[in-house]
Amino acid sequence: MAPEKLRYDGQTVVVTGAGGGLGKAYAVFFGSRGANVVVNDLGGSAKGEGSGKNMADEVVKQIRDAGGKAVANYDDVMNGEAIIKTAIDNFGRIDVLINNAGILRDISFKNMKDQDWDLIMKVHVQGAYRCARAAWPHFRKQKYGRLISTASAAGLYGSFGQTNYSAAKLALVGFTESLAKEGVKYNILCNTIAPIAGSRLTATVMPQEVLELLRPEFVVPLVAVLCHSSNEDETGSIFEVGGGYVAKIRWERTQGALLRADESFTPGALLQKWKDVADFSRENQHASGPADFAGLLEDAQKLPNNPKAEELDFKGKVAVVTGGGAGLGRIYCLSLAKYGAKVVVNDLADPEPVVKEIKDMGGEAFGVKASAEDGDKIVKAVIDKYGRIDILINNAGILRDKSFNNMTHEQFDQVLNVHLRGTYKTTKAAWPYFQKQKYGRVVNTTSSTGIYGNFGQANYAAAKAGILGFARALALEGAKYNIHVNTIAPNAGTAMTKTVLPEELVQAFKPDYVAPIVMLLCSDKLPAPGTGRLFESGSGWAAETRWQRTGGWGFPVDKEFTPEDLLAKWDKVRDFDDGRAEYPKSAQESTEKIMANANNKVNKGKSSGGEGDYVQKIQEALKAKADGTDYSYDEKDIILYNLGIGAKRSDLHLVYENNDDFQVVPTFGIIPPFNAVAPFSLAELMPNFSPMMLLHGEQYLEIRQFPIPTEANLVAYPKLVEIVDKKKAAVAVVGTTTQDKKTGKDVFYSESTAFIRGSGGFGGNSQGADRGNATKIYQPPKRKPDVVIEEKTTEEQAAIYRLSGDRNPLHIDPEFSKVGGYKVPILHGLCFFGIAGKHILNNFGAFKNIKVRFAGVVIPGETVVTEMWKEGNTVVFQQKVKETGKLSISGAGAELVDGGKSKL
Repeated sequence: MAPEKLRYDGQTVVVTGAGGGLGKAYAVFFGSRGANVVVNDLGGSAKGEGSGKNMADEVVKQIRDAGGKAVANYDDVMNGEAIIKTAIDNFGRIDVLINNAGILRDISFKNMKDQDWDLIMKVHVQGAYRCARAAWPHFRKQKYGRLISTASAAGLYGSFGQTNYSAAKLALVGFTESLAKEGVKYNILCNTIAPIAGSRLTATVMPQEVLELLRPEFVVPLVAVLCHSSNEDETGSIFEVGGGYVAKIRWERTQGALLRADESFTPGALLQKWKDVADFSRENQHASGPADFAGLLEDAQKLPNNPKAEELDFKGKVAVVTGGGAGLGRIYCLSLAKYGAKVVVNDLADPEPVVKEIKDMGGEAFGVKASAEDGDKIVKAVIDKYGRIDILINNAGILRDKSFNNMTHEQFDQVLNVHLRGTYKTTKAAWPYFQKQKYGRVVNTTSSTGIYGNFGQANYAAAKAGILGFARALALEGAKYNIHVNTIAPNAGTAMTKTVLPEELVQAFKPDYVAPIVMLLCSDKLPAPGTGRLFESGSGWAAETRWQRTGGWGFPVDKEFTPEDLLAKWDKVRDFDDGRAEYPKSAQESTEKIMANANNKVNKGKSSGGEGDYVQKIQEALKAKADGTDYSYDEKDIILYNLGIGAKRSDLHLVYENNDDFQVVPTFGIIPPFNAVAPFSLAELMPNFSPMMLLHGEQYLEIRQFPIPTEANLVAYPKLVEIVDKKKAAVAVVGTTTQDKKTGKDVFYSESTAFIRGSGGFGGNSQGADRGNATKIYQPPKRKPDVVIEEKTTEEQAAIYRLSGDRNPLHIDPEFSKVGGYKVPILHGLCFFGIAGKHILNNFGAFKNIKVRFAGVVIPGETVVTEMWKEGNTVVFQQKVKETGKLSISGAGAELVDGGKSKL
């Protein structure tokens, strides 16, 4: 018997931005289930320009034509009172508010203008606040309300080129968590969703085939369940949703490190216990509020003195602290000066007393009296005085606490501007100097209220959560310039906390007990990764905080997805304790499950035997033999390949066919298999296969004929070597034997190992076979490399390399690469593999096999550094990206021909 359909008869639902995309899908759904719908849409562009009535009117007509009830509203969301008034005037009540309106103004931070920042804040954050504020008295009076805020993966994890959007979207999380705490006693339930769906916004960054998989209709069931009267307990929660996949996320923090809270608590002492700060392997905390700082302080005072440790040295560094005239800011200034920094004390009140303190202790400082919103003035004064800026601590802030029902627009905007806009303005002013000197350390200040929400602080929570979203996006942009951006949630007794804490706690929670972690974040001592992280600290305690996500549930994408389907798996969607929980760190990781669900189709890949058939199909595929695919090449193809892996015009042996030493770089052996037809389809051998979830993990190549001919007619025979079931993923190994068409003799043999996320759990073998050199992981010796070669790639490298056969749009199409989580098209892995092979050939001679593990990406234009050690007959090597210090190839080795005595 089919479950009873959720109905909303007699209820009034207001949907902002309902003229298209998600908003339209919500409006049409609620109209079809008996609700009175207010279809709000300004009718502007995706960038927030213009206005019109057509979009809202068309949706209203669609609802009415289907027998539903709807009216249009054309107001800007900043006029929330008018939007809610439309509901009251037409239907006498409001029961559900879905804050969905949004725009994009994507632009790199260095090129962002204040208008790009302010317009995003206005539409997403202030607009959502004003609509919610107008609806709130009605919700309270009737003791019923359901509210949905719309975040995004960009807000949760940060997104390159979207510092404004990331800030706004995470601001809505903090805002909504606070509303949930205030609303629960009135049966007002407030939740946040982070959807990925095809819309006017995502149409600019996603290929059409992906958009078709991410229909807004896949998001509607979650909103329907959260907004129904039968939902009596789910509030203050965050869900990721899209493409038929739904999961819940929450904050998780480590137990952290606890040190004695006294003068011996220094950055050096904390660094010695850093492993505990960032250790998520122990039992972690899943809090909905701040730590027990009173209890932590009591425990900290019982500990022995902290051992002495090597301390920081900021000599030659120039540091700016906003709000540095008192409280935490003052202690930061004194600490920076103690460790040798030149300190700029910024405060809207009087910075001079702190400047005097620093000078009296023998330090160097000067004050800048200005609001943090006047960041240009602050940074100009710093540059005029010292000529550089190295460290920026964004600390300035105010409180305007008020229950949401009594909060004024001025109180909301004022807190948002000082905290969030002030952080943006000072950082924006400092950014060009950080980029030019390829060095910067930024510490932003959120709070436990921003992370978890708090009663009476909807404005403060929005601002503080927004700062975290801003920092995470900024960390992505700054990484290549050695600019590290981290966020601290401090607990200390200050003039601000006096308004919310008893006096004895204000005195006990000394700012001195927060300063050590902030100093570490300002230094070069933080263990990698040293950017984009969130820490909570106070009372001698410091801990790292991250997202935890349930395993969620994927619903078939080739059938209608209904709220009733979701309710049938609702407990699974929300279960953090079933062993499937995950810890996504980036927008790319967060969308993996969503994209992997694209192939979750009714009966797909199964016969009557069910999923166990994958094992049988793998066994059949292992026996399958390819017919063979012809591949012919001549000297022109060799030259083109060599140019693709960075050969210069002066490398005559690689680019000039009449040179006596003209030769093929051995890594060319991976080219003939590229378009070879396999006798199997990976999509049929594992569940949920999606090419977008495939990562090229390892590559092995044997050269079986020397010298390698500079022109030949070959035949490539691919075969399945193995598929390994890694539960959450599958590992597929495809081997290809390439033979001379005329003689039938082997020329090359290669194995390509692919890691396919979301395709495991089918009951296959969990361990791969040992195939000698093909599966060997080489360990670099513990000595300096024998040879180190640096080579700067060109910005055109990927465009040239693809002409040898790998036409994947990820390496050329910016829209496609952005979906993959990369700001620009990335270099082919087999291209920088070829560069490493060229370095080995030029320095040690020809090799008969080579094996690599791909460890990271290379952006065209970056410099690759190949480090090589000769160990007997083998060259062990690894490759790094000079600009980031990250590995691109690891665990690699090449076995030389004749010990490398001759070059072929």
